[in-house]
Amino acid sequence: MSVLAITGGTGFVGSRLIDLALAAGHEVRALTRRPQPARAGVVWIEGALDTPEALGRLMTGADAVIHVAGVVSAPDRAGFVAGNITGTQAVVDAAERASARRFIHVSSLAAREPDLSLYGWSKDEAEQVVTKSSLNWAMVRPPAIYGPGDMEMRDLFRMARMGIALLPPAGRVSLIEVGDVAALLLALAEAGPSHEIYEPDDGQPDGWSYAELARAVGVAVGHKVLPVALPKAILSLAAHIDQMFRGKGAKLTADRVGYLCHPDWTASPTKRPDPAMWVPQVPTPQGLAETAAWYRANGLL
Repeated sequence: MSVLAITGGTGFVGSRLIDLALAAGHEVRALTRRPQPARAGVVWIEGALDTPEALGRLMTGADAVIHVAGVVSAPDRAGFVAGNITGTQAVVDAAERASARRFIHVSSLAAREPDLSLYGWSKDEAEQVVTKSSLNWAMVRPPAIYGPGDMEMRDLFRMARMGIALLPPAGRVSLIEVGDVAALLLALAEAGPSHEIYEPDDGQPDGWSYAELARAVGVAVGHKVLPVALPKAILSLAAHIDQMFRGKGAKLTADRVGYLCHPDWTASPTKRPDPAMWVPQVPTPQGLAETAAWYRANGLL
């Protein structure tokens, strides 16, 4: 049994990670901005990435730190800096002060192309914070993460239910189910090489074209789907409209358009984890069907 310190434990990936950690017999300390219901095996530490005292309590005596927290969408550069760069620096500093034995950092494939978006730039900067540290680190760059509980891909499922999918220009993308990501993070926290960057996926060779993904989501919701690729200019206009109507809740932002239009967001075969340590367990068609079922059960389709 180990003590795991987790940031982002109330989020999509972090909550699944806590479930797996508890099932494996670990004790968990998890950072939270708001009071959480009591849970056996979990000590909730109230605070945030900008509260050093809370980070100190989170990590003191922990066997491994798993830094999941981060910002996917922000209204401006400052928001990405605070959530992904300054926040990561604070977590790294606290882990070094606590002499953490193992540090796992969740990055993004977007970090490979920092010039395409503020998000990708901020994740690349966060990676540099980790690599320059004295920690025994490993990093994971997940591709598009989906699964029950996800709200980022819900719009694609809702469009598919109407028989159409408005997509970025032609390109390919890798996918991974949330439980598979969490399982890899846990495996790396328990053991594994140091100073390595991993790009896991669902095992689909060369990933999925956007059209293939749309059709697979259509199968999951029970509708035949017509994929429609939109040029970048139209996506930019759609992002502006989404911002007008949903404000901070917009899923399509101007910054996101920048990296959605990149033609290759597939995991690098040279950076896949060693199969002896981890392999994906959830085939994407199965995972999409389970995600669609979750949306239906919660009235989200």
